[in-house]
Amino acid sequence: MLNPITKNRSYLITFFIVWLVIFAVHTFIINFFYGIDSKMSLADAAVFNFIFALVGFNLWYVIRFNLRETPRVFDLIVNHLIVAVIIIALWLTASYFLLQSLFEENASYTQFLNDSIPWRVITGIFYYLFFILFYYMILYYEDLQEKLKVESELQNLVKEAELNALKSQINPHFLFNSLNSISSLTMTAPEKAQDMVIQLSDFLRYTLSHDKNEKATLEQEFSNLERYLAIEKIRFGKRLNFVSNIQEGCLSVMIPNMILQPLLENSIKHGVYNSTEEVLVELNCKAENGYIVLEICNEYDPEAVKKKGQGIGLQNIRNRLQLIYQRQDLLQIEAEKMTFTATLRIPRNSPQSTV
Repeated sequence: MLNPITKNRSYLITFFIVWLVIFAVHTFIINFFYGIDSKMSLADAAVFNFIFALVGFNLWYVIRFNLRETPRVFDLIVNHLIVAVIIIALWLTASYFLLQSLFEENASYTQFLNDSIPWRVITGIFYYLFFILFYYMILYYEDLQEKLKVESELQNLVKEAELNALKSQINPHFLFNSLNSISSLTMTAPEKAQDMVIQLSDFLRYTLSHDKNEKATLEQEFSNLERYLAIEKIRFGKRLNFVSNIQEGCLSVMIPNMILQPLLENSIKHGVYNSTEEVLVELNCKAENGYIVLEICNEYDPEAVKKKGQGIGLQNIRNRLQLIYQRQDLLQIEAEKMTFTATLRIPRNSPQSTV
């Protein structure tokens, strides 16, 4: 695994700047407070600090080696104590003998070098702790980001599974009704039964081709609605009167696929199914206050016996909208006098819809 300092350019620049500052401060202190001349001060600061910078850079690999398996806290502390003693001892020894060989004729500097060993040990401990804390913070941050990434992927998988489960409820429900109608028509009107099979085939082909895609344009959805209506008109004949009023530009809006068909099916089930006369079912689409508003209205008789059902279609839509948009207020149902209206609001600024 690459050292995080080299992987991140900002870390690398900060690393060099920090050690240059430490180098400058070190040089100033021993030159100003200890009276060591500039040449020796620069050499002292360069040797001690840059050697430890190199050692500290490679401490990353020691930490990664120790963390290959999750160690106990006691073992981790003991390992760091051993590594710290070894590294600080090697660092001091190498730096000491290098500087002594360079300035062996200068007795005052040699004396300073010997006297400074205690505070250099403390400095080495501080440097070691600084590197260790920095690397553990990096590890914690990377682990946190990895966990968040995995959690996000799991949430997406769960969301996709829930959406697929909701979509899978549409086809069997509609298919059951259609096959029953085809079965009846084979005895009374074979030509209509054949036409209905063709329309049903095209309808199912569309739903299968979009099974893995959460969205489609309204134009695509409307084309599929026409296939659905062709099937239903064979069932109900003149009792079903469908009218659409779609504003210019709405056809390009992206909406969750197969989300209008259950609304239209609901209108037919509660309007046309219970009527012996012609029933108007109307689809309207308009842009309004940052939303694409889709309305499906149908005439109905409030006193008619309602067709039994579990309300799967409407609840299915609410669940899908919640999963896709994280909103619970995008589907409104209103029954007023002789008209039942389902209003679907798709946010225009959502990644799921564009105009």
